Amino acid sequence: MNYIASIGLEVHVQLKTQSKMFCGCTTRYGADPNTQVCPVCLGYPGAMPVMNETAIQLTVLSGMAIACEINPYSKFDRKSYFYPDMPKNYQISQYDLPLCVGGRVEIDLESGTKSIRIKRIHLEEDVAKNTHFASSSGVDFNRAGVPLMEIVTEPDMEDPDEALALLQSLKEILLYAGVSEGNLEEGNIRCDINCSVRPEGSETLGTKTEVKNLNTFKGAHQALKFEISRQAELLESGGAVVQETRRWDVDAGQTYSMRTKEDAHDYRYFPEPDLMPVVIPAERLDAWRRTLPELPRARRERIIEAYGIPEYDAGVLVAERQIADFFEAAAQESSSAKSVSNFMMTEMLRLLDEEDKQIADVPMDPAALARLVDLAESNTVNSNTAKEVFGILFREGGNPEAIVEERGLAQVSDTGEIETFVEQVITEHTQSVDDYRKGKKAALQFLVGQVMRISRGKANPKLVAELLAAKLDDG
Repeated sequence: MNYIASIGLEVHVQLKTQSKMFCGCTTRYGADPNTQVCPVCLGYPGAMPVMNETAIQLTVLSGMAIACEINPYSKFDRKSYFYPDMPKNYQISQYDLPLCVGGRVEIDLESGTKSIRIKRIHLEEDVAKNTHFASSSGVDFNRAGVPLMEIVTEPDMEDPDEALALLQSLKEILLYAGVSEGNLEEGNIRCDINCSVRPEGSETLGTKTEVKNLNTFKGAHQALKFEISRQAELLESGGAVVQETRRWDVDAGQTYSMRTKEDAHDYRYFPEPDLMPVVIPAERLDAWRRTLPELPRARRERIIEAYGIPEYDAGVLVAERQIADFFEAAAQESSSAKSVSNFMMTEMLRLLDEEDKQIADVPMDPAALARLVDLAESNTVNSNTAKEVFGILFREGGNPEAIVEERGLAQVSDTGEIETFVEQVITEHTQSVDDYRKGKKAALQFLVGQVMRISRGKANPKLVAELLAAKLDDG
């Protein structure tokens, strides 16, 4: 029997604020354990929370970016549970009146575009981090109280690839909106998976399980593949899926049961008595909405139309806002936006990856790339030399024209000079000349390479090939 999966995600996003949700402690990552704490985030009796307005604004901006309805009146609630990472024995969260409801995120699949509905976005305080050792455990409260936004989807996804596309699309949107650093290594984005399967043809959702605290997109994808297969095999053998919370073991490649799944009443939600409701005037919402930048999907479509580059190129360039900004700034000053795109897609992304840099760390400016492209388009330098100059600009910055002149890198297009190189190569490589004349056309490319070698890469390769072919054909 075939089974269809229904997948919903709860995506937890640490917001880009300087201080925690209800106190003034810093949110800086990487400090020694328990050095960024105070009586509020440690849950001392009598310590009173004070709301972080920036966290409210960033949550609302996130909702606006994915077409949520923004509640002008919302409130915080106490979510009661007992675990070492929450010393108050409750978490300040939102229950029935969250900041954002509804909304959607468009994802791109091989079959086309699919819209994933968003159920709600609410704001809460993050919990501490538990670390388990061989014979003991430790709790670091530096993370406790960091503003944490939770984006809850409807169960609209049917396979792990759709869930992965949703996570990637959400990350792009959040980075563009400037609401989170989006650094997975630092735990800025984590997710819980709700997954069930049902027989093909049935409209009734199956019993769901929840897989907690996945902190990589790859892990979420792999956990979903395993869990869908596990549930289908269990039903096929006559068993029943139990509603429970499970954990993903990346080393074993399996999920394991942790505890039975809690329902809302188990948390005993009630309004947080130490915080006033959140009331946002319409003029404040309008002002916040005006700060939203152009979002990835709209920018991708505009770049394709404005610069005539392929859809794939546009998707790669737009995935990171700083990359897209650099491309557009260079393309606007260059005679060939497609050539700018080619340099960005190959040389820029390759060097950024090899040297583990962000584009903001690169001393080259967009205007320099535009001028380098124009040097290549005008045949002042050939393609290999252009790549060499790009590497210099990437590491040292500077003026491409000056680099070409100072290092003698200008392309040789003088027919007489190139003919001298051609004659030398024909004289030195008689075997390749004979091979070409016997019909081995690949020999011509070898001879072109030899001319490029003795010209130190500066000869015009197209002119070299033309002159070689003419002389060999005549001979």
